[in-house]
Amino acid sequence: MQNKVITIGEILWDVFPDGKKAGGSSMNVALNLHKQSVNSSFISAVGDDDNGKELLNFLGGNHFPTDLIQINPELPTSTVVVQLDENHQATYTIKQPVAWDDIKLNDKNIEAVKQADALVYCSLTCREEQSKKTILSLLEHAKTKIFDINLRAPFYEKELIGELLTHADILKINEDEIVWVRDTFGLTGNTDEQILKQLSAQFNIEIICLTLGDKGACVLKDGKLFKHAGYKVQVVDTVGAGDAFLATFIACYLQGYSMETILDNACKVGAFVASQAGANPEYNKKIYHMALG
Repeated sequence: MQNKVITIGEILWDVFPDGKKAGGSSMNVALNLHKQSVNSSFISAVGDDDNGKELLNFLGGNHFPTDLIQINPELPTSTVVVQLDENHQATYTIKQPVAWDDIKLNDKNIEAVKQADALVYCSLTCREEQSKKTILSLLEHAKTKIFDINLRAPFYEKELIGELLTHADILKINEDEIVWVRDTFGLTGNTDEQILKQLSAQFNIEIICLTLGDKGACVLKDGKLFKHAGYKVQVVDTVGAGDAFLATFIACYLQGYSMETILDNACKVGAFVASQAGANPEYNKKIYHMALG
């Protein structure tokens, strides 16, 4: 039986100095799952405006279903200004409020989550009360809850992150976010392994995946740490690389691959996306295997 995954969160235009590209971490994860033949759907909202219509057309052009994306007549479609530093690392200016701040709970998205194998959620979408309430309600119906922590200043604080961590079966976190979590929640470990074990015990999280940029990634599962050194590529920008990593991780995990294989595939796809412009470059298995050698 084909796996089904629901993602809830942001859909937006990433505005680069040379133009805009469709993005949003939650949409990126959903679209990457779709590219990897996972039956994925996406709960979000766009405005009743040209930007919103263009995003729906973009998804339609990728043969991705848009039936769970709401159209908000009052709030605009989200746009984010992206700036890249000399190392091609991205920082974001995220406008507020926007349509995905106001995702409504309804019978259709409840039923979709009930029928799915997993629900993927993140902290940024919880910056406004309406979308936060919807996410917390949907988590009650999810079989497997996957938390992409996705910290974006200034839209997070200890109480919110603590609440969202308590629901997670699987957590994806990066090397900068783990420092904030360690300091905020009083973790005392001196190594990644010690910190991840403390975090797992404190919030009863089954699997934690820590991405380490060009140094690869590691995963804590059942008290054992799995490591991968990553793949070296010429980085164009890092936008969407972590989302591609997470989608590949989820797709391989649901198919029952070994953790070594899951990490290898996820690092490979994440590196390929970092070697391309924007969050959603075209790829298939043949292309990214060729790109990485």
